[in-house]
Amino acid sequence: MTIHNIVAVTACPTGVAHTIMAAEALKKTAQVMGHELRVETQGSEGVKNALSDAEIAAADLVIVAADIHVDLDRFQGKPIHAVSTSRAIRDTRSVIEEAIARSRSVAPVDRSAPSKPIMAASTPSPTPTTSTVAPDLSATGSRYLVGITSCPTGIAHTFMAAEALRKGAAELGHDIKVETQGSVGAKNQLTPEDIDRADAVVIAADTHVDTARFVGKRLYQTSTKHALKDGAGVIQAALATPAPTATAGDRPDYLQSVQQAKAEQSAKRSGPYKHLLTGVSYMLPVIVAGGLIIALSFVFGLDPAEGTFGDALKQIGGDAAFSLIVPVLSGFIAFSIADRPGLAPGLIGGVLAANLGMGFLGGILSGFLAGYIALFVREKINLPANFEGLKPVLVIPLLSTLAVGLLLVYVFGVPVKAILDGLTAFLQNMGQTNAVILGLILGGMMAVDMGGPVNKAAYTFAVGLLATNIFEPMAAVMAAGMTPPLGLALATLMAKRKFTEEERQAGKVASVLGISFITEGAIPFAVKDPLRVIPSCIAGSAVAGGLSMLFGCTLRAPHGGVFVLAIPNAVGQGGLYIVAIALGSLVTAIVVTQLKRWQPSVQSTPEPTRASSAH
Repeated sequence: MTIHNIVAVTACPTGVAHTIMAAEALKKTAQVMGHELRVETQGSEGVKNALSDAEIAAADLVIVAADIHVDLDRFQGKPIHAVSTSRAIRDTRSVIEEAIARSRSVAPVDRSAPSKPIMAASTPSPTPTTSTVAPDLSATGSRYLVGITSCPTGIAHTFMAAEALRKGAAELGHDIKVETQGSVGAKNQLTPEDIDRADAVVIAADTHVDTARFVGKRLYQTSTKHALKDGAGVIQAALATPAPTATAGDRPDYLQSVQQAKAEQSAKRSGPYKHLLTGVSYMLPVIVAGGLIIALSFVFGLDPAEGTFGDALKQIGGDAAFSLIVPVLSGFIAFSIADRPGLAPGLIGGVLAANLGMGFLGGILSGFLAGYIALFVREKINLPANFEGLKPVLVIPLLSTLAVGLLLVYVFGVPVKAILDGLTAFLQNMGQTNAVILGLILGGMMAVDMGGPVNKAAYTFAVGLLATNIFEPMAAVMAAGMTPPLGLALATLMAKRKFTEEERQAGKVASVLGISFITEGAIPFAVKDPLRVIPSCIAGSAVAGGLSMLFGCTLRAPHGGVFVLAIPNAVGQGGLYIVAIALGSLVTAIVVTQLKRWQPSVQSTPEPTRASSAH
């Protein structure tokens, strides 16, 4: 077997979980396969373990496992195989085999000299471990391509690059449909049918473009400048790019089936639900940062004196960060609906909703109003070509902001505020029985899909109530979210014979994720044995949530796990809060071990083809 020298880059938006997990999976699997691999990680904290020029020069191939834009200029002349971090984690061996197959199948295109003719790729003979690589299409009949162009401003280069690609394709006798992601949002959007019939995909962009919808397609990425200079050359290079290869490791397993099912369900969901979750995802970092800073201010007392350090922290967390919660929620719901044109009216509508006392309910309403009104203005109001540039910076923001503002002030402000006040009063004055029932419901929801839509709905409800000074649901939700990984980690210790060695090792990792309030730490167990694991987790989380509400526990920080217990005044009834989490975890462990009594004891066997499963 030939030993390959591989360099890799892993990157995700946060630069923490998926970045590190993908890097570890690649390193360990490459070692098992007998290859040498060096990984650089990129994320919110910058670049770590940076690859040197000498390491890149000595590499036989490059693997890029990323969910954000990664600069590939330094890898010119090297075969590059790009995948998502999730694929690198769950299909590590396949990713490495595909990268090696690609390096053998075609000489890399020199992107530094785009005007040079692209030679047809040679196709290797099939081997037992890899399927035949699809042939170069650049020299065969008329082909259909799809593309995306995007630049930071979203005006000139975006549309000029799109036109250059269309002309280049026409010169070569091909057809291409190009989606432009500009300042007025996405135009000429690609449909699933367009992507399905496409022979290749061209991304000519100077900003990050999500490529998840192009899985399984020839994908060629370059800059708008390159497309402008040599549109025909870019088309040729895209058609010369080898298609993703099918390898022996690509046989569908249960994890892949679950992931695919989730993706299909997500795609089928109606628009409003997707837009709401987009707004929530952008709101969470703001509320987490603000909540933790407010909790830190409690070290100096619940009401620190003006001018003190505690007062400064309270201003940062409460007056600044928390004042952005509703505007950010509203702004990015609108952004999800109408793209960039929706952002201004969404943010302004969110501020207005907060000022009118409409709370997070008003933020959700203003976001949807702003998004759909901006979308209507964008699609229905047409200007002469010479004035089209005014549309995204003047016409859409002005008209949509006026419409949203007037609707909130004169139509929706009073009734929405009344609804929020009623909800707040009910939660503040509810009896112990109702509190426990609410805790049971929220707790169970946190474990149903562990980080999925139901989990997010419960979390969003609790987070939204923080702004109205209701802290009990937040405590119940976090306790319930910590329980699944902690309970499963405990189960691997209580009934070792019912778990493989890999699962017992995963249990150690799950315990760390559990105390950090990362519910997703339970997913590997749930995927392998959903009928036993998921009901067990729901039972334990419901108990934890119900007990937290029964004990009157409060939580002023929306994240942080057990570590927030170290912050004075951040958790009310801290001792009983730990009891609630411990009992919920114990229930999960007992239920899952009892359910596993009806399955035979397992023997651990090495699984080199799934070296990433412990991650």
